[in-house]
Amino acid sequence: MPITDRDILVEDNHLIAINKRAGDIVQVDETGDEPLDEQIKKYLAQKYNKPNGAFLGVVHRLDRPVSGVILFAKTSKALERMNAAFKNREVKKTYWAVVKNRPENPEGKLVHWLIKNPKKNVVTHYKTEVPNSQRAELSYRLIAQVGEFFLLEVDPLTGRSHQIRVQLSSMGCPIVGDNKYGYPRGSKKGSICLHARRLQFTHPVKKEPVNIFAKLPVDGFWERFENC
Repeated sequence: MPITDRDILVEDNHLIAINKRAGDIVQVDETGDEPLDEQIKKYLAQKYNKPNGAFLGVVHRLDRPVSGVILFAKTSKALERMNAAFKNREVKKTYWAVVKNRPENPEGKLVHWLIKNPKKNVVTHYKTEVPNSQRAELSYRLIAQVGEFFLLEVDPLTGRSHQIRVQLSSMGCPIVGDNKYGYPRGSKKGSICLHARRLQFTHPVKKEPVNIFAKLPVDGFWERFENC
């Protein structure tokens, strides 16, 4: 599905934020499916009548089965400064995750060392540092129970591949639909119940606080958590 005005959360001369649909890939991969960055370039070129195309820089990424707010840069200046902000942990990221099992503690912090197998696209976690591993840290809190499901708010302090998915699974709380990391079955839609709910940062040019909030998907499941 092409990008439309309804997908746009925030846009100015320097940045554009999208409420990503689960199943969209951010950048081109081996599947050959059209990536999100190319869809947005087409949207911008058409919107602003740019026959030679529009500049767009990828600032960060979300896994394909994950939905929610994702930010892109429309200028090279914004791209450079936002890349630095993410690297220096000056961007606060908040996710919502639905899990089937109640965590032992209603809130806490998880620290692991992760190694990714790029051929299998799977991340393995370790409790202590091992060679070639990357430190991963997040905090979580239980914010609601709806029926037999539990809603966690997660704040990752690092930005490792599959970090939230593997770390929540490590404490016996795999994300609903994420059969790669311990949930018993996958989703027919190719999605998991992990949503990038909010991004907070200082605008790279205007130097003003930015708070971007993404509504939950309308998919017959997430709606039950909208008022949590």
